[in-house]
Amino acid sequence: MFAAERRQLILEMVRANGAVSLRELARVVQTSEVTVRRDVRALEAEGLLDRRHGGAVLPGGFTRESGFPQKSHLATAEKTAIADLAANLVEEGEAIVVGAGTTTQELARRLARVPGLTVVTNSLLVAQALAHANRVEVVMTGGTLRGSNYALVGSGAEQSLQGLRVSKAFLSGSGLTAERGLSTSNMLSASVDRALVQAAAEVVVLADHTKLGTDTMFQTVPTDLITRLVTDEPPGHDDRAATELQALADQGVQIAVAGASGSPGGDQVPARQSRRDVALPGPRRGQVPGAALRSATVLGEQAAGAERARVADLRRR
Repeated sequence: MFAAERRQLILEMVRANGAVSLRELARVVQTSEVTVRRDVRALEAEGLLDRRHGGAVLPGGFTRESGFPQKSHLATAEKTAIADLAANLVEEGEAIVVGAGTTTQELARRLARVPGLTVVTNSLLVAQALAHANRVEVVMTGGTLRGSNYALVGSGAEQSLQGLRVSKAFLSGSGLTAERGLSTSNMLSASVDRALVQAAAEVVVLADHTKLGTDTMFQTVPTDLITRLVTDEPPGHDDRAATELQALADQGVQIAVAGASGSPGGDQVPARQSRRDVALPGPRRGQVPGAALRSATVLGEQAAGAERARVADLRRR
């Protein structure tokens, strides 16, 4: 395929989806990520698109929201790995809320095996994934159906969440930055997500690496309310995504990174470890870290503090 044809196809994909990862572009145009990156730079120089953290987006500071058919085919391997890891955070008999999104839909498929679980959701896709789970109770919000992502939104959805209290909220979105937190491109979706957050003691964000550093119009969860981020391993060349992860950790977000080796298109993610937890530097609102994802760094700091107290006590004697 000639460069001009390749770049036209890249441009059409970005226009159709709003944001596309380099991996996906390389897979579709059947070339390397290095070549795709060069094409994206050329298109950016012409003002036709913007480069953004391992991918390409429509021109301008904020990406628009893609529809469900487009989202469902993006970063599928990464979403699967994230859902596998996030499912470990859910325990038997818990009550949780799960927001709308293709990543949360993947999570819901794994939650069908958790006995005694109660799931409150505004997503038809999440409810469908759990419809035949005999030991899981599904509670749907009210509201108006938003067809582009099969979610219930509006005042009916928000009012049905008033007075609700659950242990965890699992949310996705269109973008995540350390400065603004989680955001989405739709005002109605953002409003319902904020109501879901208010109902939960802990907030768990599910976001693949292509969303790191991406900012969209409506803030849903400020960074200081995010208890944990579950994401995938950014490609080795994506320094900006790694920097964003560190910035989120510096602000107190506990981070679990799932391996996504075998992702379609592009280089495989290095299989260093299936999970990496970045410690919380201080206490967070309502945080009760799950044993499966407890940070070794936090435990190390606690042990060191105990040792310092013991030495001080010996000195006083």
